[in-house]
Amino acid sequence: MKKHGKLYFGSMLVLLSAIVSACSGGVTPTPAESKPTTASEVTKPKEPVKLTMYSWRPEDKDGYTKLIDVFQKDNPNITIDFKPLKSTEYNTILSNALQSGTDVDILQLRPYDGAKALADANYLTPIDGIKGLENISSAYLDAARGNDNKVYGVPFMLNNAVIFFNKKLFDDNGIQPPETWEEFIKVCDTLKAKNIIPIAQSGKAAYLLSLTHTVIGPSAYGGNDYVQAVVKGSTSFKDAKFVDSIKRMKQLEPYFPKDFVAIEDKDAQGLFYTGKAAMYINGSYRLETFEANKLPFPVDFIPGFAAKKGDPVQITSWVDGSYAIAKSSKHQEEAKRFLEFIASSKFAQQFSDDLARLSPVKGVEPKHPLLKRMAALSAKSSTPYLLLTNFSQGTPTTKTTFEDSLQGMFIGKLTPEKVAEDTQASLEKWFKPAK
Repeated sequence: MKKHGKLYFGSMLVLLSAIVSACSGGVTPTPAESKPTTASEVTKPKEPVKLTMYSWRPEDKDGYTKLIDVFQKDNPNITIDFKPLKSTEYNTILSNALQSGTDVDILQLRPYDGAKALADANYLTPIDGIKGLENISSAYLDAARGNDNKVYGVPFMLNNAVIFFNKKLFDDNGIQPPETWEEFIKVCDTLKAKNIIPIAQSGKAAYLLSLTHTVIGPSAYGGNDYVQAVVKGSTSFKDAKFVDSIKRMKQLEPYFPKDFVAIEDKDAQGLFYTGKAAMYINGSYRLETFEANKLPFPVDFIPGFAAKKGDPVQITSWVDGSYAIAKSSKHQEEAKRFLEFIASSKFAQQFSDDLARLSPVKGVEPKHPLLKRMAALSAKSSTPYLLLTNFSQGTPTTKTTFEDSLQGMFIGKLTPEKVAEDTQASLEKWFKPAK
């Protein structure tokens, strides 16, 4: 998702653009020169402004239409043109728009290093001090900071990565949700013996592989303790515990659909929706998709695994996006007004309710029962999406290297040890351990 000067943004290069604004003053006329103000001048409406808003979530369009209507009722002179783009095409289209300085006013930022790269390349307007940011914790704002420590985006969505499962299939086959990795493998064996695909996994988009890894990996590599050790430079991705987490991915291969590396995520979802597969690993944002598809069975989730039975489970949590203002936008004040709306409890609560998402805004309570449980687990014990939150720099990024290497492993070209070596080699090209 990154980086530098000619910035690598999700494997695309992005160059600099800037915009300068100026203000001018005038001389106060003498009483003799003053003209009376007419009623038409007092009530003259503000000039209409259209803001183009980019997102990588086409599936959210109906929800955003309702939210934008709420904003436009209070701001009738501002029209929001919501342009959702296919996630896999988003980075390229955004890159072109930012380079040309046209077409986009408000953009959805990839989190952490993705946001930092755009901010550092001078594409974004800093928004420190806008109304509402005080209700978002500093840790969440970190997902939208530049290297100058300024805030460039309003975080609007938190995510958890979990294992969703068909509760009816589990109940019908007398299967209890597993608590440990060993129990999980036994569940997969039981399902496979009944000719049920255990896990509806797609591998065509490599990021889906690291998403699965971030659910099953923490209990192998040690969760937050390992994360901190890598950040400090006291261990590496060649650590035996991290290699073990990659071996877990390989161990799951027999439980994935045939030729899963070639299938799309929508096809994997189809296997889950039709009951051909019992489990589906993805982010909490998929709850909205489940609701839209009106699944004929109840869905539950497994948050991850305990290192040993009875130990606490660390659920994977991260900020999955922020909204920012393109520095090239000619409507900075209007765009800031919309970002203040995104930071408001009015937006946050409706966003959480209508789109089944966790909000980073303090005081917002999710109404979806599964989301409530995820929020409670996150508050109790969470771990980051390791490769996304900490290691998404480099060209290609270390996250991308890891994902591509996992694909290589599944087509028989790489061993788990080689995946770890390639990931570490990528890291060493740019990473400096925290002091």
